[in-house]
Formats: sequence, structure tokens, C-alpha cells
Amino acid sequence: MLRSNCCISIRPYTAKQPSFLRAKHSISSSLSSGRITLHGGDGAVSSSRLRDLVFVVNPQGANGRTDKEWKKLLPYLRTRLGKDCNIKEYLTSGPSHAIDITREAIRDGADAVIAVGGDGTLHEVVNGFFWEGKPVSNLDGEASHSAALGLIPLGTGSDFARTFGWRNDPCEAVERIAKGVRSRVDVGVIGHEESDLHYFINVADVHLSAKAGFYASKYKKFGSLCYVIGALQAFMGHHNRDMRIKVNGGEWEIYPQVTALCVGNAKYFGGGMKITPNAVPGNGNLEVVVLQDFKWYDFIMKLHTLYNGTHLSVNNVSSRSVQSIEIEEVSESGSIYVQSDGEHLGFLPRKFQVLPGAIDMIIS
Repeated sequence: MLRSNCCISIRPYTAKQPSFLRAKHSISSSLSSGRITLHGGDGAVSSSRLRDLVFVVNPQGANGRTDKEWKKLLPYLRTRLGKDCNIKEYLTSGPSHAIDITREAIRDGADAVIAVGGDGTLHEVVNGFFWEGKPVSNLDGEASHSAALGLIPLGTGSDFARTFGWRNDPCEAVERIAKGVRSRVDVGVIGHEESDLHYFINVADVHLSAKAGFYASKYKKFGSLCYVIGALQAFMGHHNRDMRIKVNGGEWEIYPQVTALCVGNAKYFGGGMKITPNAVPGNGNLEVVVLQDFKWYDFIMKLHTLYNGTHLSVNNVSSRSVQSIEIEEVSESGSIYVQSDGEHLGFLPRKFQVLPGAIDMIIS
């Protein structure tokens, strides 16, 4: 919940930039101004305009809590940003609506599209930055700016924010947006010859963890407990499977008895599990972590290692850095779940690859 004084006073806030990202540029000269001043090659000021900020809000997020907290935050946000920014608020009405809102906003020249909600809302906004395999662009061909991605974490899961060390504090998120420092971040893309391309910014996963995520989505009303319920349900009738894996276009390798396989652009998933601890969303690689031949009691005994990121030293766990990875099930049952950023995408086979520096993101 928001602190009661959030919209009454502004406390000093100094953003700590994540060590793995280096800011490329700022779209705002100071915290006190949202105006954009454009400079020519000789340093002369050529024009000045207001920043167009589009906030995409999932009112159903966190079992309706996102809507309540957004309404509490909105007066503070308008006070903090409204003087020098054009603030546009859009409430999503169902699945994929955030994708459509984002594409339209970018084409109309938005300076930033800010996802307000959890990882699911962020996931849809990220997918809105692309259309038919290409980045969406401003329809004004002479525009001197491109749209940045922003985030106000207000959902059930805010795992992507954990990688950056961002607290689940919407006031701090508003301060990041006010400052507007951007950095390029990578995006993962998932494809198959019979399916459309799909994008992810956090973690994609296969088999048990993906099945657990699928079930967890049905229990969002229980908050973060939904991940535990989903995992318990996924274990019922679970069987490890042999898989074929091809890394960076090389030779096929057999991975026997795979329990779960995770492809990380960032570090966390499942409500705080540090599943791909070496992933860096700005290094041009994806981290792949494979769990093999795990039994239900292995998860009970080793669950703490999944949360603190020390599971890479556990037997039957391997990790590698890749630019692309293709995954098939040896038996081709067509029943191996695939998900990305908590969204169910169907079943194997699939190819995952990284798009280095694909999106400008407001980081501090």
C-alpha cells in the first residue's frame, strides 16, 4: 500500500543506477522539469516541448489492488509531472489491450510508455514496442525522439524490478520517470515456424516452472501465494523429459530428464526466485539454467537456493550464456509448457534469442 503522506510531501530521492547498465542519455535536464530541450550540432537550442507520457494501467492487476493504488498515486504523479508533461492515462480492458495501446502511443509520438502493474502488464507493453518482427516507430519520420519504456511496479509479481534493485515503491518510480535517464536494454524473442514472434524482457521458461506459472495465473486472488499453489498443482503427474537443445546455431545436444529450463534476460521470476542469477539485461546475452532429474523432495530441500541464487552449485543444475537456443522434446508429445514473463505461450518446440539493446528504458 502507498504511504499516507505520499501525495502530500516529496521526500528526497537519489536513484542508484544499476552497476550493469550505463546511462546513454537523459530525456529531462533535471528532476524539476519535464521539458525536453533539443540542441543543434553547435550546442544552440533549437526547440523546446513538453514530454508526452503514456501510462498503461491494468486495473485488474493484483486482484484489483493495482487500480486502488494507482488512484492513490495519481494526484501525486500529476503534481510531480503534470506541469511540464502531457500525462495520458489508459486503462486496459482485457488481454493484449496494453499491446495495442502501446503501439498506438509510439506511432503517435509518445516520449515514454509506462507500464503500471506487474510483470504481466510490463510484458504486454514490451510486446507493443514491436509489430511483425520489427520495432514500432513514430509515424512522424522527422521526429527527433523515440519512445522509452518505463515501469511503475504495482502488481502481484514485480520480478523484473528486482533485478534493478527497485523497491515496490510507486513514488520512487515517479521520481525515476521525472529524471528520465535512459539506457538500452536487451529483449528476448521467442519463435517457431508455425507461430508468431513473441517478446519477453524478464524470464522465459519451459516444462515444470512454465506449467506452475500457468496454474499460478488462476490463483492471483491469493497474491504471491499463487506461485506456491501453482507449483504444487504442477507437480501432480509431473514427469521429467529428455530434450534436444541447439545453442547459437551449433550442433544438437541431448539433455536427459529435464525438470525445468529457464531463459533469463533478467534474474528473478516466480515471486522472487533468483533463477538466472548471472543474467544481465544489457549485455547482449541470455542466461540459460537447466534443472535435471529433480524430484519433489529436491525442491523442498533446495528451495532456499532458488531464492538466493546459489542453486548453480547444486548437482543436476547447469548454466550457460547464449545468444540463441532452440529446444525440442525428444518424444515430441506436444505437452511441454512454454511461458515468458508469466504468460502462457503454448508448447515446445521453440527458439529463443536475444535482441541486444532493443529498447530504451528509463532506469533512474
